[in-house]
Amino acid sequence: MVYIGIGSNLGNRINNIENAKYLLKFNGINILKSSSYYETPSWPNQNYPKFLNIVIKSSTKIPPKKLINIFKSIEKQLGRLRTFKNSPRTCDIDIISYGNKITSKNLIIPHRRMSKRNFVLIPLFEIEPNWIHPKTKKSIKRLIFSLPIKDITTIKYF
Repeated sequence: MVYIGIGSNLGNRINNIENAKYLLKFNGINILKSSSYYETPSWPNQNYPKFLNIVIKSSTKIPPKKLINIFKSIEKQLGRLRTFKNSPRTCDIDIISYGNKITSKNLIIPHRRMSKRNFVLIPLFEIEPNWIHPKTKKSIKRLIFSLPIKDITTIKYF
């Protein structure tokens, strides 16, 4: 299973995410489950528009590096402009985890900051409550309980 995070904080955020899902399917990525939408303040600059995020469970045989190229192409099709780090964006697509793969060179899998991100952990728990981190072997529940309380209280089910 491949878990993918999709977020948007510019334009019609729901349409951006739904269009990203359509384009993922069009590119051969089979979506098995999709979480609800979750809204969070923008990070690190909370003055930027709020993000909507989802996590999807998918099956694909496309290798991770090729997936990233597909993601970048979809982001560009949906109007993402890469201006500066953490800038607002119409679409952001990331590999959260890819089966039990653990990589650490150019493409880090599982995503290096996923364990600290409420907008990844909570939607992932919704669709896969028994998920275990491939590297740390920690359960999704344990990862959520290790978040600061502020991260739990600032995420909103949308």
